[in-house]
Amino acid sequence: MPRILIVGGGYAGFYTAWKLEKWLRPGEADVTMVDPLPYMTYQPFLPEVAAGSIDPRHAVVAQRRHLKTTNVITAKVTNVNHAEKTATITPPDGEPWEFEYDIVVVTAGAVSRTFPIPGVADQAVGLKTIEEAVYIRDRVLTNFDKAAQLPAGPERDRLLTFAVVGGGFAGIEIFAELRSFASSLLKRYPEISFEDTHFHLIEAMGRIMPEVSLPTSHWVINNLAQRGAQIHLDTQLTSAVDGKVELSTGVSFETDLIVWTAGVMANPAIVRHTDLPIEERGRLLVRSDLRVGTEDDIVEGAWGAGDVSAVPDLSGGGVGGFCVPNAQHAVRQGKLMAKNIVAVIRGEGPKEYVHKNLGAVAGLGVGYGVFQSGKIAIKGVPAWIAHRGYHGLAMPSWERKLRVIIGWVANFFLGRDIVSLAAVEHPRAAFVEFAARPKPPAPVEVSAGSTAAPARGAVAATAVKPPVKRAPRKTPAKAVTGPAAQSEAPAATPEAPSTADETAAERVSETVTAHK
Repeated sequence: MPRILIVGGGYAGFYTAWKLEKWLRPGEADVTMVDPLPYMTYQPFLPEVAAGSIDPRHAVVAQRRHLKTTNVITAKVTNVNHAEKTATITPPDGEPWEFEYDIVVVTAGAVSRTFPIPGVADQAVGLKTIEEAVYIRDRVLTNFDKAAQLPAGPERDRLLTFAVVGGGFAGIEIFAELRSFASSLLKRYPEISFEDTHFHLIEAMGRIMPEVSLPTSHWVINNLAQRGAQIHLDTQLTSAVDGKVELSTGVSFETDLIVWTAGVMANPAIVRHTDLPIEERGRLLVRSDLRVGTEDDIVEGAWGAGDVSAVPDLSGGGVGGFCVPNAQHAVRQGKLMAKNIVAVIRGEGPKEYVHKNLGAVAGLGVGYGVFQSGKIAIKGVPAWIAHRGYHGLAMPSWERKLRVIIGWVANFFLGRDIVSLAAVEHPRAAFVEFAARPKPPAPVEVSAGSTAAPARGAVAATAVKPPVKRAPRKTPAKAVTGPAAQSEAPAATPEAPSTADETAAERVSETVTAHK
């Protein structure tokens, strides 16, 4: 029975495992999926999570709940040696171990791609994970709480100024959703006015959202401008040190939140540690049938899909001849790859991946959206409904769909949940602050020169009172004659220190004995 190893549990990896369970016969293959996280994140929902419109847990899919027969391992694959068909699995705790496979499926996804701009690595946050979206939401709410208590001034302006870098779909969606979120918060914060909030989007190109037509992109810019958000086109971020944003146009401002959406790259944790072929941009080289290799050279037993792979776009609509890294392609590639793997196991031929983009839809906050399909463009509320309808149905499993849709309906009647859980970053802080601790043991006071050893246990934990000094007893002096009488005389006087030291030592010894 062949062993199938799936590296990565994102869109492509999760859907591959999900569909393999459906199409494989019992005992036909053994499937193992390895991912550092125990869930798949539906990334199109991240902007709405950041804006408080979707509960964070509803935007992720638990792998173990929905994968019934797949062996799920929560760990990292740190090396793939396809020549020997082994992979190194590194768990969070314990030693790495080798996993032998017959078929490897690389779907490790992508990570945020940044540039060496001063301050970005220290100040900015990406938008690729559910944790980042939750952080953004909590930061906005916390900043409103702080700003409401401050007088007008630079510190207040900094807290109420928000910046997004990147004008693609992800950048525009998070930018517009945050603007909508902030506007909805104003009725809860009478101390803050609409004019107090500032939103800046920075885009290096001369336009935004290249997936839609130029007139549609202009409508988005005008719509956001009317809602109090500013877009800087043909502008580059030159510095973000300590939250002070400096732009190539000379404009500068201070902010407490910078969201980076200016590009992605193939997960380097995988592509840099494998002997599989990699193309010049650092992506796995994949054929149109999703097998690793070129049209003339196939790497047997190796497959790839999703953002980590350079999959040819046979529809002609890709960038540089390859499919763009988005959820729409990753989901469909995962489904087809599962079918192709089953076909190859059964001695049949795989099919090529061909998908013509039917359109692009984006949510721009509650009640705002755009939809573009060819020359047809829909804007406003209808496009917003189309956006929610499409992604609500695209969410894997009916269990997840219902949770998301019920949350939307609840928000329509009850409003967004505006509770910040920023304190979850330090969950033990309240407990530690008031937790009782044992008192340190009191020191045992012993007179200098004493050789008495403290008793174990009780004496070490009990304070010993110093002995009361008493006048030395007067004893009759012995009759001594000659030189010896002169040497003994000083010791017999009351001021002699030797008698007092001996008495103190006797008292400590008596106390120690009493405690034994």
